Amino acid sequence: MSSFDDMSKFAPATRGVLAGRRAGWTGTPEHPGAVVNPAVWRASTHLYPDMAALRAHPANTDGNFYYGRRGGPTQWALAEALTQLEPGAAKSGGGTVLYSSGVAAIAGVLLTVLRPGDVLLMTDNAYEPSRVMGRGLLKDFGVETRWFDPTDLAAFEAACCERTRAVLLESPGSLTMEVQDVPALAAAARARGIVSVLDNTWASSLGFAALEHGVDIAVMSLTKHVSGHSDCMMGSASAGEEWYRKLRLRAQGMGTVVSPDDASLMLRGLRTMKLRLEAETASALAIAQWLQGRSEVARVLCPMLPGSPGHDLWRRDFTGGCGLFSFVLNGGTSAARDALIDALDLFGIGYSWGGFESLATPVDPASIRTASAWPLHGMEPGDRFGVRLSIGLEDTADLIADLDRALSVWAAHGGAA
Repeated sequence: MSSFDDMSKFAPATRGVLAGRRAGWTGTPEHPGAVVNPAVWRASTHLYPDMAALRAHPANTDGNFYYGRRGGPTQWALAEALTQLEPGAAKSGGGTVLYSSGVAAIAGVLLTVLRPGDVLLMTDNAYEPSRVMGRGLLKDFGVETRWFDPTDLAAFEAACCERTRAVLLESPGSLTMEVQDVPALAAAARARGIVSVLDNTWASSLGFAALEHGVDIAVMSLTKHVSGHSDCMMGSASAGEEWYRKLRLRAQGMGTVVSPDDASLMLRGLRTMKLRLEAETASALAIAQWLQGRSEVARVLCPMLPGSPGHDLWRRDFTGGCGLFSFVLNGGTSAARDALIDALDLFGIGYSWGGFESLATPVDPASIRTASAWPLHGMEPGDRFGVRLSIGLEDTADLIADLDRALSVWAAHGGAA
C-alpha cells in the first residue's frame, strides 16, 4: 500500500480505509506495508541499543518509542486515523488523544481546559455522566457548572459571565435528541474567549465535522460507532494544534494510556463504520417513519425525520446520521412501558448504542433537567414515558414487526391504544 501524507483529497470512505496504515506500522524496513493492519504492539518497556541512542532520542513527540505509557504503533495508528477523519484537526496540525472510555475523554478534556474558580456551561440535554461530573468531580476541583436550554442561543449568551471558561455541547442529545445550532453557539463562545467542547458521539466525524463548524475540541465515545461490536471501550478527543498539545500533555501527566489490544479492535471497527452507519441510519429512519404513524406514539424524537424537532438544523449541518433515536408514548404508565420493552425479542435492554445489535431503554429525562422542561413543548403532560432505540443491523421489517407486537402488549397493560 502506498503511504499518503495528505488524505484531504480523499472522501471519508477512502480515508477510513487508508488512515493509520503507515508502512512503518504494517511492515518492516525490508518489507514495508507487508500486512493490511498494524500489528498489536504490546509493550511497557522500549529498549535502546546504547546510551548514545537513548540520549539522541527525540523529545516528547508522537510516533517515537519511549515508554509504553506514551503508546506504540497500534495506538498511534488509531489516533492518526481518527485525526484524518476529523478534517479540522488534520488540516491544522492537530491530533487525537485516546482515553479509556468516553466519560474519561470528557473528564480529560475538562480537566485540561478548566481551572478552580472557572464556570462551565453545560447543555441541559447532556449525557447523564457528564451532568454527574459537573455536580461531583468538577465541583470538587472548584469549578462551577451551570446548565442552559440546548435550543436557546439567547439563554446561552445570558448564562455567560466573566468566569465562564468552557461550554460542553451535545448535539443531538443522546436521550431527547435536540439538535443545537453548534456553529452559532461555537461562534458566540469564541467571541467571548470561551472554549467549546462537543460530545460528537451521535454523528461521529463522518456525520458532523465538528472543528470545521467552529468547535474547539471534539469528543467521541469510541465504544459506540467506532467499535461497532459492543466488545471494547474507549474515548477520544480531537483538536487543532494548540489544544491537542495541551490535551496530550495533560493525559500524559495523568498516566492515561489505552490497551493496544483495544486499539486494534477499534481500528477494525473503524474500517467498516461508514457502511454500518449508513445501514443503521436508513433502517432507523424507516422505523421512525413507521412509529410516527402509530396512535400509541405521541412524538418521535429523531432529527433525521422531517417534521421532527431539530430536523432543519440537521439537514443544514450534518452529512449523516445514526441508528439512535427516541419516541414518547401517548400517555400510559411506567409499568406499561416496562411491559413494552420486556416484550421486545430483537431489542436487547442495555445502556449503550452503536453496536450491530438493536437495543431499547426507557427515557425519563424530567428528573435530570435543570434549565429546560420535560415533556417538550407541544406535548401533553401525560406524554412523559419515552423509549430510546438503538437500531442495529437486523432486517428493518423484522424490527418493525417486533415493535408492532410490543405496542400491542403496551396497550394491554394500561397504555392508551
